[in-house]
Amino acid sequence: MAIESPSTSASPAAPPSVASASASVPPRLSGRARLVLFVLCAAQFMVALDFSVLNVALPVLGKDLGLSTTGLQWAVTAFALPSGGFLLLFGRIADLYGRRRLFLAGLTVFGASSLLATLAWDPASFLAGRALQGLGAAVIVPTGMSLLTTTFPEGPLRDRALGISGTLLSLGFTVGMVAGGVLTDTLGWRSTMGLLAVASLVVLAVAPKVLEESRTKDRPRLDVPGAVSVTGGLLALVYALSTAAERGFGGADVLVTLVLGVALLAAFVVVESRSAAPLVSLPMLRRRTVAFGNLGGLLTFSMMSTVVFVLTLYLQEILDLSPFATGLVFGVQGVLSVVAGMYAPKVIGRIGARRTLALSLLGQGLFIGALLGLGTESGVWLATAAVSLASMCHLGAIIAYGLTVTSGIPNEQQGLATGLVTTTQQVGLTVGIPLLGVLATTQDTLFDGVRTVVAVAAAILLAAGAAVATGLRRD
Repeated sequence: MAIESPSTSASPAAPPSVASASASVPPRLSGRARLVLFVLCAAQFMVALDFSVLNVALPVLGKDLGLSTTGLQWAVTAFALPSGGFLLLFGRIADLYGRRRLFLAGLTVFGASSLLATLAWDPASFLAGRALQGLGAAVIVPTGMSLLTTTFPEGPLRDRALGISGTLLSLGFTVGMVAGGVLTDTLGWRSTMGLLAVASLVVLAVAPKVLEESRTKDRPRLDVPGAVSVTGGLLALVYALSTAAERGFGGADVLVTLVLGVALLAAFVVVESRSAAPLVSLPMLRRRTVAFGNLGGLLTFSMMSTVVFVLTLYLQEILDLSPFATGLVFGVQGVLSVVAGMYAPKVIGRIGARRTLALSLLGQGLFIGALLGLGTESGVWLATAAVSLASMCHLGAIIAYGLTVTSGIPNEQQGLATGLVTTTQQVGLTVGIPLLGVLATTQDTLFDGVRTVVAVAAAILLAAGAAVATGLRRD
């Protein structure tokens, strides 16, 4: 991969001031590297869009296909189960058998399943399409991230690439919320899935021409017991938490799968400690950068998704805003996230990824805490400002935790490291609303519930920022 940097050809007796000025010039991306970045970021944006674009369309979709309220919840869960459960497995398979090959396969599955969901003729065909979309996403996310980190070396180039990727990831969720309403009102709910089918086709047309194959030099045997236990554990955990979000934790199926998930993940740790070629290297998990980086990532995703959820309830149920006006509030959030994505790499270049992660978590906690000033009669402007500023810090945390976890990891383990990063992301998005969002609907009033969630989320993020700062200080 051609990555350009300023000319460094030897120049005898070059003045120190000239050498210093040359060294300060940031490296530049070649045209081909820009295409690679476009393809990888477009794929990540597409997956992020899928998480939110369907939400607004669910009531209309349910009436058209005859899905009950419980069935609508499965429209989300059917995607979350495979997308969260298979990330680590596909990240490791990509390391061993080729990241480019698996990335293209994931795009193909995602595009075909989006078309199936677009043309769905009954609930079963639609849910099958959503599940296959999740499976495709479980391939695209870790392979795309590992292709990015192996293409762009540590330093300013990777900082910039991850900054752009993180910005588009955050923007994808916001654009999905706004676009879902517009598309559903104008073209119908099927257009939300059709958009994803077209997007995947465009990316798939360009990707084979610009991506180069990347894999480990040796091919150890795949850790099958580890793969079975971690995949089964994550599937059970995601199912339990997703179902609990709809029906609470009292159901037998929720309790059984929750216990099963925890047991399988505990078994996974035991298996990995005894495996000659583990799926996850336990010494890697003991690295402070990996442990505390993923802790920061888990909490920034889970708390932000929960706050956005309860704010949506607050704006529509308490302040009586329309869905369109609510979308505009989160549209401001998306614009400021783009701004944050432009400047986050520069901040990281000045103070480092670890310090940026800790400060971003603290800032996110402070701005979310400001939402305690919301009232029952007014609060739109405070909500817009606070959630937008919190999102800017959130985006800084996303970029910084990805850099923190993947820094210092050899190329042959980048798929594993990025698999951990993306698994943390998916689990964070899944567990936040079930664990905290339920507080919004179990208090005496919805307003009390919103305040409770905001207070707990702010406290958790402030504690996380302090823990990350302390844990990474001496690493």
